[in-house]
Amino acid sequence: MKIRNIDAFQVFDSRGNPTVEAVVALDSGVRGQGLVPSGASTGRNEALELRDGDAARFRGRSVFRAVENVRREIAPALVGWAVTDQVAIDRRLIELDGTPNKSRLGANAILAVSMAAARAAAAAQGKSLFDYLGNGAGTLLPLPEIQLFGGGRHANGRVDVQDFMIVATGATTYEQTLEMTFNVFHAAGELLAERGLLAGVADEGGYWPSFDRNEDVLDAMIESVARAGYEPGRQVAISLDLAASELYRDGQYRLGLEKRTFPAGAFAELLASWVEKYPIISIEDPMAEEDWEGWGLARKLLGHRIQLIGDDLFTTNLDRIQKGVSLGVANAVLIKLNQIGTVTETLEAIQATQRAGWLPVISARSGETEDTFIAHLAVATNAGQLKVGSFCRSERMAKWNELLRIQRELGARAQFIGSRIYQRILAAPNRVV
Repeated sequence: MKIRNIDAFQVFDSRGNPTVEAVVALDSGVRGQGLVPSGASTGRNEALELRDGDAARFRGRSVFRAVENVRREIAPALVGWAVTDQVAIDRRLIELDGTPNKSRLGANAILAVSMAAARAAAAAQGKSLFDYLGNGAGTLLPLPEIQLFGGGRHANGRVDVQDFMIVATGATTYEQTLEMTFNVFHAAGELLAERGLLAGVADEGGYWPSFDRNEDVLDAMIESVARAGYEPGRQVAISLDLAASELYRDGQYRLGLEKRTFPAGAFAELLASWVEKYPIISIEDPMAEEDWEGWGLARKLLGHRIQLIGDDLFTTNLDRIQKGVSLGVANAVLIKLNQIGTVTETLEAIQATQRAGWLPVISARSGETEDTFIAHLAVATNAGQLKVGSFCRSERMAKWNELLRIQRELGARAQFIGSRIYQRILAAPNRVV
């Protein structure tokens, strides 16, 4: 179970951008690999994704330096180490880099090795990755958040809200969430085609919207749910990712589509009016990443009624999560491996979130790969929710399909509680979810 060799390569993500793949090989011949995703809407406190910046190669997006950092610094430092000591491996990677945001070696180089080591360790022990990461305790299949329409940075700013997602709150099995999503997704496509609004898909596979107001998208979601034969709010609810840091300038929130500007309090009230009008059960990043006061206003208005997720606010960073918990500004945390840069730190962030009585939501990035690590992470930690993107494009479907395989492996041990996960955080038990 000792590491014999570590190598890395430049491969490509779902946008066709270069990214890092690492391979950890053991003395036994067992190998594990890790592919690193990339975000478009990124928080300023995220670990640094190292790119070469050479305009003559891949328009500056190449990752050859990160690859060489794996080969020349990380590999020699870890050869001979026991692959099953994930904490020690990740602490050594952090120490080797020596910067607060992993900017010297690159979070993409570090994370690729961290993920590959976990996979190699699981394989060496004859375990599935979810079983290894969770020490056998992970049995909860997650409730998916699945994008119906993409906006914000994922759709060239065509609408302001970044993710318009559906949640199959009426599903009683994981398979049923996929069937319900399939029906709503295709109903939405038919609706857009009939109205001459079908312009393609956004970065994460959701339809690229062509609407005049943000609320028009919400109306189209309700119509799509009903067209698919479901009752909005009772069987299928709405989840939004505002990515509000992208809307925040000089202390104001601007909806560019409608040319409207709001101070934090008024913006929180606008969101509250949407929650009154539409069956919205979850909102991610309703306020900007450093607008802690605005987050407090949003929590006061919305936190007892819906799931309120911090993404850019927390960036899977333990210190920021602990600050958020102490201030009581949210009730859920989006978890992204590449925001923090190692498997160990990601697990610590999830555990801290759960200890606080908040919900972790495991998430992909807009620039994804075929790697299914996060599907295993969601089950291993009993997180209860997974956000991957839409219901098309193979880098997205790979995760949903992997969960079907995990369910088969778990057999009778598999659990699914669906929307009951929200009962852990919502003070109003009579809300329809």
